[in-house]
Amino acid sequence: MPLARLPLLLALTCLGSGAALVGGRALLTLIPAPDPSTPTPTLKRLRRFSPDPERRREASLLLLPRQAKGDLAGERRLLRGQGWGGDELAALVLKRDALAAESLGDQAAAQQRWQQLVRRFPDTPASADGLYALGRQQSQLRQKLRSRFAAHPAALAAAVEAGPSDADRLQAALHLARHGVRWPGAGPRLRQACQSTAAAATPGQRDQLARGLAQLGDSAAALSCLKGSPPSPATQLALSRALLGGGSQQQAQAESLLLQLAKSAPRSSQASEAAALLSEQPGPRALQALKGLPSALQDTAPVQARRAMESGDIGATLAVLQRWPNDPASWELQWQQARQALLKRQWATATTLLSAPIGRELPVGLVGRQRFWLGFSQKQQGATAQAQRTWSDLIKQHPGGYYGWRAAVRLGRGDLNLDPRSSPALVQPQWHPLGSGDWQIDRLWRLGQPLEAWEHWRTERSSPPTSPQELITEGRLRRAVGDHWIGLGQLEQASLRLPVNANCALAQQLELDLQTASFVAELEEAGSTAGVPATLLAAVAKQESRFSPGVSSGAGAIGLLQLMPATAAELAGTPLAADDLTDPARNAQLGALYLKQLLGQWQGNPVLMAASYNAGPGATAGWVTPQLQQEPELWIEAIPYPETRLYVKKVLGNFWNFQERPLASC
Repeated sequence: MPLARLPLLLALTCLGSGAALVGGRALLTLIPAPDPSTPTPTLKRLRRFSPDPERRREASLLLLPRQAKGDLAGERRLLRGQGWGGDELAALVLKRDALAAESLGDQAAAQQRWQQLVRRFPDTPASADGLYALGRQQSQLRQKLRSRFAAHPAALAAAVEAGPSDADRLQAALHLARHGVRWPGAGPRLRQACQSTAAAATPGQRDQLARGLAQLGDSAAALSCLKGSPPSPATQLALSRALLGGGSQQQAQAESLLLQLAKSAPRSSQASEAAALLSEQPGPRALQALKGLPSALQDTAPVQARRAMESGDIGATLAVLQRWPNDPASWELQWQQARQALLKRQWATATTLLSAPIGRELPVGLVGRQRFWLGFSQKQQGATAQAQRTWSDLIKQHPGGYYGWRAAVRLGRGDLNLDPRSSPALVQPQWHPLGSGDWQIDRLWRLGQPLEAWEHWRTERSSPPTSPQELITEGRLRRAVGDHWIGLGQLEQASLRLPVNANCALAQQLELDLQTASFVAELEEAGSTAGVPATLLAAVAKQESRFSPGVSSGAGAIGLLQLMPATAAELAGTPLAADDLTDPARNAQLGALYLKQLLGQWQGNPVLMAASYNAGPGATAGWVTPQLQQEPELWIEAIPYPETRLYVKKVLGNFWNFQERPLASC
């Protein structure tokens, strides 16, 4: 009898075990996945005791920056035994172990790991680093790298190092022109390939090299590279953009190229872009060039907007706004015409312009401006209650930035705090899900691997980001790997493209990203020492350098707060080397002292402080009138330097955002 029951007992045991496994797996899915906000003790418990090996590996990766902290031997111990399976995380573990072994001088172990990585994961972006490392001895692997992972940083680095033959360097330069023209060292490689006679490039290759040089702003090298050959439409457009940044002669040349391009293929996308660029150029020469455009391009929003602007005819302006409500040329036309009416105190005209139905199409970044000035015009016409409703709606829907601040002040709901004793501290950057739409990239981000996520993103993309969602994703990735200059620029572009009726959660995430400062500890320390709010330092640093300590301006300003060396030396009381000013802490200290001086000079007026930081105290002193106290918004709009006008609004809007961190209500 017992033997007869044995099969039944075994079956029940197997079923029970299976049910337990299934139930255990289901239970594990209910436990939140770890991320950079998970406390260290929780990660340690997961790493040691979790029944799920995947969770143990994820916890190990998240513990790397907390426990290893630059200890490469400790990093190798933490990741030991985690390179199992066919998952991409195994590839990441092999890569991290190989890099650590290389840095520790264990070349044999590094070589073994690189070979395992390339063999087991040939199509995973992490193996690009393996091909790069192994390619030091096997040059054919570098060629495979460029072919398989064209836009990966390892492939771009390999292209910069290509050689020794001129033919190799030419192919590498073409690769950089296509996939990484802004990669460090790409510019010299492109110029070298253009000048080389040993491996003569074909006209098509020269066109591609010239386009890359034009994208870098080197119009002279681009023209020289073409050697008199007519550029393709794409190159002609890039060359025109580069020439527009030059002097009067270069600008005239650019306008001529744009007109030629528009005439050559009037129904192409490049021709439309050329017409739009031509419409943006000031002066009678560009206006005359518009008359030569083909008829297909005459009746377009940019051209008609430019003509309406020149005529000053409000009827013509309203016709453009009604016909093309979602074209950026219409948005700019509406603002420029409204601004002129405001400065002339033509309140009814300003109200008519700002009430045009275009408001339903404006992107998030422009709605605040329109709503604030509509309320201002209503107030000036005696409609105080209506103005207050307009401003209240603005604060509810778009509370951030310069116009959110001014609306709050007008309604008595807050103001900037310049007292360092009571001013709020800067908020430390917080982790939030990436939401890229790619689960591998999102997982790498969740596991505190932003560099891997960024390289994965680059590898999979064949063109620059254009949609607001793409710009937000790439901007966040770039900032996470330290590229604040382009990253913040992309986030700002996203705010100018995100429709007002977009997903509110996405809009709020964008606002949080734009309100997040970098180098928080350095700015807090500098502000505390000098006696100015750290939020003010962050506001200036964001506008001056986008938190990029190594950036320098054409005028010679350097570092986080873009200090001129002479000013910095005077503040420090001693001559300073350029390296001193690229140090974030030192630059922040000196910048804080300068801002303290300006605040003292202008009795704590933030508008004059910001204007002086950009244009200088002398120029600013010449602009001061009683209107500054009575109508500061109009005073700012009357600043004669467009750059300073925008600068003041940006810095004070940043200051408000860092202090209040306002978010639109959903």
